[in-house]
Amino acid sequence: NRKKSTLFCYYSLRHPTSSLYQPNVATMAPEPEKEYTMEEVSKHNKADDCWLVIGNDATGGPKVYDVTSYLDDHPGGGEVMLDIGGSDGDEFFEDIGHSNDAREELKKHMIGTLKLTPEEIEARRLKAEKGESAGGGGMGIVAVVVAVAAAGYFYYKNNVEASS
Repeated sequence: NRKKSTLFCYYSLRHPTSSLYQPNVATMAPEPEKEYTMEEVSKHNKADDCWLVIGNDATGGPKVYDVTSYLDDHPGGGEVMLDIGGSDGDEFFEDIGHSNDAREELKKHMIGTLKLTPEEIEARRLKAEKGESAGGGGMGIVAVVVAVAAAGYFYYKNNVEASS
């Protein structure tokens, strides 16, 4: 058994991709993620130092990403990320509808988690509740627009045919 754990330890140290987090050599436990406050994140909002917060309760919680090295490679351009650099860009990120490939790329830039105060936790909870209650009308609006467009089409078609 000791030989297996020594081999595992050697393998883990030699192959950094063998686990998501590098283990603590003494205990083999994953190193804890570094925590950052929003105040710390807000200082990183320049082209040579750009951090973002992305994530919510539904996606595993808010995480902090250093996207500085990715600005030039971002398909939408670096300016898009610089505009929200140093802030919480989760809503923006989710509204765009990023692909699974984009989410995988984002994971490469994670540097830690966002440490929330009780007040920030409550504000996020209220914002999420507000979003859920306001979000239900989206399909209703689409249905009304489609119905009005269809009615206009048939009205126009009938009037044009009747006058011909």
